[in-house]
Amino acid sequence: MKLAIMQPYFMPYIGYFQAMAAVDTYVVYDDVQYIKGGWVSRNNIIIGGEKKMFTIILKGASPNKLFNEVEIGDDFKKFERMLQSAYAKAPYFHEIMPLLHTIFTYDEKSLGKFLLHSYQVLLDYWEIGTKLVLSSELEKECTLKGQDKVLNICKNLQATEYYNAIGGQDLYNKQIFAQHGIALSFVQTQIVPYPQFAPEFIPNLSIIDVLMHNGKEGTRKMLKQYSLI
Repeated sequence: MKLAIMQPYFMPYIGYFQAMAAVDTYVVYDDVQYIKGGWVSRNNIIIGGEKKMFTIILKGASPNKLFNEVEIGDDFKKFERMLQSAYAKAPYFHEIMPLLHTIFTYDEKSLGKFLLHSYQVLLDYWEIGTKLVLSSELEKECTLKGQDKVLNICKNLQATEYYNAIGGQDLYNKQIFAQHGIALSFVQTQIVPYPQFAPEFIPNLSIIDVLMHNGKEGTRKMLKQYSLI
């Protein structure tokens, strides 16, 4: 069984979803410490031909809290207007905006649950059957940290392969995973240029930009364009 475990982010870049689509079960790591100043609530899109950062409002965000103790505080009305202005002429705008509205108007405001729902909406749209699970709902040894905690979750879910984003190479050791009977791989995203509202292609923007310009089938193809290291 292929497994991935990642902290949740709002509308992250495509590499996050490539790992999600590549595995059988994906654990949303919602009972670890919230990272203030990270990419949890922000990312980049193109506005007026330039890369611009957006940030959504969170309630109770603090490095002293866990992800599942933080809530969504944004009503997304301003954000939707910004997307309307930025992408109204995108080829898939009228298909993607209702999808995003479904995500933005979800009643559950707990950060982990809200973001898990957003991933489920997109997986359903892409017709990808990866099972999504909240780490806070799993049986595990909570006194463990880092790699040991991940290994514990892998064992409890009977994973034989563990996928992680490429940035985890300094955190996880292939030999140690192998000693536990688990093959560790890192997902390296291939940069695939596509038409954008910018003079030159800008990689690794929010999945929103990818969706607006590529739609369902185009994005599905891009989700497979990675290598395992």
